[in-house]
Amino acid sequence: MLNVDRLSMRFMGVVALENVSFSVRSGDIHAVIGPNGAGKTTLFNVIAGLYRPTSGTIRFNDDADITASPMHRRARVGIARTFQNLRLFGTMTALENTMLGASCKASDSILGAALGLPSSNRKEQQEIDRAYALLRRVGLAQQALTPARHLPYGAQRRLEIARALASDPRLLLLDEPVAGMNDDERDTLSGLIESIRDEGVTVLIVEHDLRFINRLSDRITVLNFGRIIADGAAHDVCRHPDVISAYLGAAHQRSVHA
Repeated sequence: MLNVDRLSMRFMGVVALENVSFSVRSGDIHAVIGPNGAGKTTLFNVIAGLYRPTSGTIRFNDDADITASPMHRRARVGIARTFQNLRLFGTMTALENTMLGASCKASDSILGAALGLPSSNRKEQQEIDRAYALLRRVGLAQQALTPARHLPYGAQRRLEIARALASDPRLLLLDEPVAGMNDDERDTLSGLIESIRDEGVTVLIVEHDLRFINRLSDRITVLNFGRIIADGAAHDVCRHPDVISAYLGAAHQRSVHA
């Protein structure tokens, strides 16, 4: 599904990623983990098209090279993402936010919509119906007409996922989806992510929470200081000595400076 080959990223001479290679298999929940500063978010942004890598290639689906493709083109070929920091439109309703997710694949002409042509009206109703279906899918149907800023934090996270799913992706990128959540919200989101995978959408997650990822993921790639230190089945990677050392080392540093 997704192949990352010898990817490197430098910012003003600072190496953020170095020679990173891994593959995401179709139908998997694949996690990228690592301590703070490991390069996870940079890797995610390169895959999503926010950054162009210094070197290396990214291939998607039928081996198409998307290394230089901008974000909107990646969305059109089936890659959608959420963000670590919520990027919802607070004054817009949950329904309106969800409908925006389909805009990258909208085909109706602006003129047709402005003139209120029957075909455009039918298309709009179809988009509304689909947005309602997605909100039901993430457990937010009752809040469809609620402004996003009035939703609880966990519900806002699920709304972001609904908006991403509106583009009908083949690959869904989730950037730290459980950050700031309580245990009940994490359990709800875990079940949602598994059901999305079961419906045929491949999921790539960047996350800090090793316990959450170990329970949820099929495969895990671990970064530390911009390099891959482990890559494989979740139950094997979480027992890898280098992974344990990286996490324990980060925890030790935090305790020293606390």
